Amino acid sequence: MITQEIFTIDYHTGGEPFRIVTDVPETAGATVAERRLAAMADADVDGLRRLLCSEPRGHADMYGGFVVPPDDPGAHFGVLFWHKDGFSTACGHGTMALGVWAVESGLLPIDASGITEVVIDVPSGRVTAQVATSGSRVTAVDFVNVPSYVLHDEVVVPTSLGPAPCAISFGGALYAQVPAAAFGLAVDVASLPALIGLSREIKTWLNPTFYAEHPLDSPLSGIYGVIFFEEQGRDAHGNPRQRNVTVFADGEVDRSPCGSGTCARVATLHSTGRLRQGEILLHSSIVGSEWQARVTDTLQVAGRDAVLPVVTGRAFRTGEHRFVVNLDDDMVPGFVLR
Repeated sequence: MITQEIFTIDYHTGGEPFRIVTDVPETAGATVAERRLAAMADADVDGLRRLLCSEPRGHADMYGGFVVPPDDPGAHFGVLFWHKDGFSTACGHGTMALGVWAVESGLLPIDASGITEVVIDVPSGRVTAQVATSGSRVTAVDFVNVPSYVLHDEVVVPTSLGPAPCAISFGGALYAQVPAAAFGLAVDVASLPALIGLSREIKTWLNPTFYAEHPLDSPLSGIYGVIFFEEQGRDAHGNPRQRNVTVFADGEVDRSPCGSGTCARVATLHSTGRLRQGEILLHSSIVGSEWQARVTDTLQVAGRDAVLPVVTGRAFRTGEHRFVVNLDDDMVPGFVLR
């Protein structure tokens, strides 16, 4: 019997899985953004992605990343984010998991200040995970993202359940944001099948249009996810509360509040005055996990008002895998039932 072994370290951030792989076939490219494009066309790298996402080793909502060299010595490492449908440009929950992994694995020493900065190159730019510790225990992690901004205040998309009023913002990837109440739906498990179907309709309509074009970098174009949200008022300190579910790629459901999606929401809410600097967005997910997000600075990007968002959450290791692939197995790389 001839077998191949693949080792992974698995985390979850707010309930969303993240599978970390450090032993990866070499990919061409001088930057992580170039490596992503090369990986998409590389049968070995893409085959490894498919193997780890597909059943029986994964599932239709699996997520993970390949650790690769950074763009330059200014970052600790780079990462290629992936899911069942391909390689994404950004992933906040994955960045948070990678930051915690870098500290817990001993890849980086814990800073005596109690905040260890893990600088990571991703396809959409350079991001930072600020890992808070008490002694050797990780207590929280901040995701410091790339500048985020609104591209379109409102685009009305026709759907089978009626018009969808979408705001489109960039938070490392492009997100269409729609109030679930526009369809008489809620952000809950009972509404999930309808929301998944709507996400596909909205993306199918938007993606061929200029609404899905990134103004600066064409590889970042395309609506990556649809965020369905519901307002939940404000807390005792006046901070806004929202609940959301992000449906990304082809019908994949983010269990967490969605890191880069939360950044897109921060940009949208700030632009409309509903999230002022100094306030905190309390952003919860369909499974009840909650993150906090805020604006740390404002700036201009290509003539647009932009924000520097920070998202705070926690990530936990769920285990390690030693996957075995029998080279005679005719079910390799696997299958996805959706």
